[in-house]
Amino acid sequence: MDFDIHGNRIKLRHLQCFIAVAQLRSLQNASEALAITQPAISKTLAELESATGARLFERGRKGAELTDHGRMFAPYANAALSALQEGVQKLRGGNQAPPSIVRVGILPTLAQVLFPPALTEFRRAFATVSIDVHTGPNLELLRSLKAAEVDFVVGRLGEPSSMTGMSFEHLFREPLTIVVRAGHPVLRGPITASTLASYDLLLPSAGTLIRQSADSVLAAFGVPECAAMICSLSVSLSLQLTLQNEAIWFVPASLVDNYVDSGQLMRVPMPVGGTDEPIGLLRRTDVALSPHGTALFEAFKAAGLSQNRQRSA
Repeated sequence: MDFDIHGNRIKLRHLQCFIAVAQLRSLQNASEALAITQPAISKTLAELESATGARLFERGRKGAELTDHGRMFAPYANAALSALQEGVQKLRGGNQAPPSIVRVGILPTLAQVLFPPALTEFRRAFATVSIDVHTGPNLELLRSLKAAEVDFVVGRLGEPSSMTGMSFEHLFREPLTIVVRAGHPVLRGPITASTLASYDLLLPSAGTLIRQSADSVLAAFGVPECAAMICSLSVSLSLQLTLQNEAIWFVPASLVDNYVDSGQLMRVPMPVGGTDEPIGLLRRTDVALSPHGTALFEAFKAAGLSQNRQRSA
């Protein structure tokens, strides 16, 4: 299959090659993904650039980066290839629509807060679309987004070096809080470094942005580094350890607001405020979301903005 553009032929393999290199940012990785040689990748890209009359990639030591023309062309190439694939699937399946999947990356600490309302909104329009959910540390999610393993990410703003080729849409700022179960002994008297060090400290995993905020609060308390710590990104585990044990949990505030309001958990006064982390939606600037992906993206946006309004009220 090809298209006659001003006398030049653009074939399906040109679009497949262009999208693979745009997503993987490497001719070598694209050649492995498409199971063709790297010289064949180079030749195919050269043919496409000749057909379009525009330079689409800048090649260097860091791989292949889309030019301004490449970024302009990317959404149309993706849309064309997706439309062709969907058409073939419909022909093969008769009147049955092909299954659709949206892949979203989300921080575990945000999933329980934002996913339920986002899903409710999304299901009003799309009752049968599947959602593939990836959870993990923020840096891992950003890597998955760059590798096109997810369509978009609900997470934190990364370091500038990790945000190349991505856009960030801010939703709200997430403060750190410290909580314990109702009636915890730490609440009976002055809170000092020695009293905190007497209990298990539940902390986010090392290397995460929220852990950096927790470490700054521990330093302000003067808690020694030898204090007993349990490090995990599992929200369910941390919640049960806090409710059923003497653990002290350093956690994003929105995750435990309902438990604090119900009286099951109590906030521990902090000597300094934890760093508010910007929470938002991240997506690649060179790849267009599918209609279903756009709808879920907008549903998460609505859920995040609602969360911000509730906190500001």
